[in-house]
Amino acid sequence: MGLDNRTDLVRRHHRRPFILTGIVAVALAAFLFVACGDNGDEETTAPEAASPEAAAPSPAPTQPSTSATGASLCPPTGAATNLDGAGATFPFPLYSKWIDEFGKLCDVNINYQSIGSGGGIKGITDKTVDFGASDGIMNEEQTAAAEAAGGPILHIPMATGAVAVVYNLDGIERGQVKLSPDVLADIYLKKIADWSDQRIKDLNPDLELPGSQIAVVHRSDGSGTSFIFTNYLSKVSAEWNDGVGFATSVNWPGDIGGEGNEGVANQVRQIPGAIGYVELAYAIQNDLSWAALSNKSGNFVEPGLEATTAAAVGVALPDDMKVLLTDSDNPDAYPIAGFTWVLAYVNQPDKAKGQTLVAYLWWAIHDGQQFSEDLLYAKLPPDAVTKAEAEIKSITSEGQPLLQTQ
Repeated sequence: MGLDNRTDLVRRHHRRPFILTGIVAVALAAFLFVACGDNGDEETTAPEAASPEAAAPSPAPTQPSTSATGASLCPPTGAATNLDGAGATFPFPLYSKWIDEFGKLCDVNINYQSIGSGGGIKGITDKTVDFGASDGIMNEEQTAAAEAAGGPILHIPMATGAVAVVYNLDGIERGQVKLSPDVLADIYLKKIADWSDQRIKDLNPDLELPGSQIAVVHRSDGSGTSFIFTNYLSKVSAEWNDGVGFATSVNWPGDIGGEGNEGVANQVRQIPGAIGYVELAYAIQNDLSWAALSNKSGNFVEPGLEATTAAAVGVALPDDMKVLLTDSDNPDAYPIAGFTWVLAYVNQPDKAKGQTLVAYLWWAIHDGQQFSEDLLYAKLPPDAVTKAEAEIKSITSEGQPLLQTQ
């Protein structure tokens, strides 16, 4: 699929409200109507809900009742028809598509609040949602709090995505600016203050860079996107690692904060000379230019599907899937990439909801992967799918496994 078509898909899904619902078809006499209806220390607030888009009535599902893996595609009779989730903005376009497709297939409503990874971790810990979502791995304190509230908690990988370093420079197009790891770190450390700095010029001898100051934009909320970005900076800069570190929320050296990927994207788009970091789909949606980054092998690579997939190739995956993909050794890899996870308790207190949750997660890591690339996410590699399957199979209620298999 071409970039223009992918851009159109991403924009269409970003026009959806931040609280998403699956679509339920209701038969009334001879007429059909459709009912319309970030690992962090900072608490985030859910964006204001908007009315979901209207859609044409869907016929009864014609898909097979089981997948090729032998697991039921839809929840069993008596399972819950509604789930609530909250968390990462990083996978928002993909989760939007999944929720629509699974809702049409199985008549299940899933409300997902895209409020940042910190909000997702807080929500699952407070048990205000049935599942959380995060692009950052929960730290020891967060894990202890979650386990105290509901027992062992899983990090189930859903997809792989890239964090694009975006800029607003008049007359300079996408991918033309080249940045090395040390230069990017020093821009965020506020040691490089303007675009005419000699170190930037040396990397870009053929560009006419402006003499304007660099407006450095970062996430103001608890964010898994920040977790991935700051983890990368911690790997490539000892000064960043020692002075700032990595987490979903850090003490930024400066300048401008934006809430959510969309907040950062909007700030960069509006401020001449700005630089920021956003999930790749948000860069596409906002027509932002991104930098080519020098990876561990010294190759300048732009964010994209093949380069994101390469970041996960050759990585030893632990059973708990708490693994970071930044600064990959693969010479073809884009260096700022990572998994995004769903957070779910092993022991589900509500059997009916647990049955629906495992059915949705199983569908997402199998049938749902077909939608990933059109929305600029890399499919899970086969070994990651195997690890995710084992995690989902471990989910129980009252000691009994919840996944329905044939």
